[in-house]
Amino acid sequence: MLEKIKKLATVYGDDVVAFRREFHMHPERSWEEVETSKKVVEALKGLGCTIVKTGFGGTESGVVAEMKGGKPGKCVALRADIDALPLQEENKVPYASQTPCVMHACGHDAHTAILLGAAKILAEIRDELPGTVRFIFQPAEECGLRSGAKVMLDEGALDGVDSIGGLHVWSLAPTGTALYRSGPVMAAADAWYLTIKGKGGHGSAPENSIDPTITAANLVLNLQAIVGREVSARETAVVSTGVVKAGETVFNIIPDSVTMNGTVRTFNKEVQDTIEAAIRRVIAGLCAAGRCEFELDYRRNLPATVNDHEVTMTAKAVCEYVLGADKVKETELIMGSEDFSYFEQKVPGTFFFLGTGNPEKETNNPHHHPRFDLDEDALPAGSAMLAGFAWAQLTGEVRG
Repeated sequence: MLEKIKKLATVYGDDVVAFRREFHMHPERSWEEVETSKKVVEALKGLGCTIVKTGFGGTESGVVAEMKGGKPGKCVALRADIDALPLQEENKVPYASQTPCVMHACGHDAHTAILLGAAKILAEIRDELPGTVRFIFQPAEECGLRSGAKVMLDEGALDGVDSIGGLHVWSLAPTGTALYRSGPVMAAADAWYLTIKGKGGHGSAPENSIDPTITAANLVLNLQAIVGREVSARETAVVSTGVVKAGETVFNIIPDSVTMNGTVRTFNKEVQDTIEAAIRRVIAGLCAAGRCEFELDYRRNLPATVNDHEVTMTAKAVCEYVLGADKVKETELIMGSEDFSYFEQKVPGTFFFLGTGNPEKETNNPHHHPRFDLDEDALPAGSAMLAGFAWAQLTGEVRG
């Protein structure tokens, strides 16, 4: 059956590219994916799918649909995120974004198209499917503080599902390849927001002020010692300061306050706990030493994405069948984050990567770049992988 799925992916390849270009030209930001959701519903209804729910989180964004096979069995879910980024596209292509300052710069247009392609393939073999495939078109992956996955999960998107799979296009990997990893694959993402409060004054008389910039400068340096001195070298973690803002434009004024924020990336919850406690301790200590007060808002935005071993090995086998064993590699740990992690906290799942980088086509720019694009020749393989994964999860068959 995987051979048939692979051939059908080629047959529907042009449709997938057309879907992708349509979504790329009309991007919508997180929790605003109304027209995208309508187009998805129209396509799924045309395939005879049952629309389970549209609109999540009090919005009109997001779609859950099902395709019931001709035989009884388990339920496997396939997920694609559908939101775009607040970015002005710089690509000079016929399908460039028509919406100012909004762009599909992370490949979610391709994810949506690939999953619709998988649905087309599965519709062709529906009578032979033993079970149900649930299609999850998720809004607001890029939202962070209001994760679309978390909202969908809370509203029942995975109720009755036995396992789940998802993929991400990856411009850092060559077209014609795929990446997988069992266990932790993408990091948890924490964020911290800090205001250090001192006492402003004239730059010529610092003894009459409490200078928060000294405390802020010490803090930037001391935070970097946390990973190096409080986390085992066998663990992987990052602490970064992203924003330090003090004063206005006048050169001789010591500011009243400094605002700072940053991120923490980890894979191990114990390490995550250690780093948060250390950040709180270091901030409190340095502010006390500098006679400053502070306000800290520490947020655990996203958990780590942790792939189930058995489900991942199934996906790996399917990818090897579609692309060839030599084209499927184990990825290193990825310090970026994904709210697919919430789904994997509910049911066993796997999240893998489809290479779309091609220097000759200039599709190797990093994600979230204004000239991000992808090699559309990779898209049919993505549809075959998702459809093949669903088949393999329902039947246990991972060869032709």
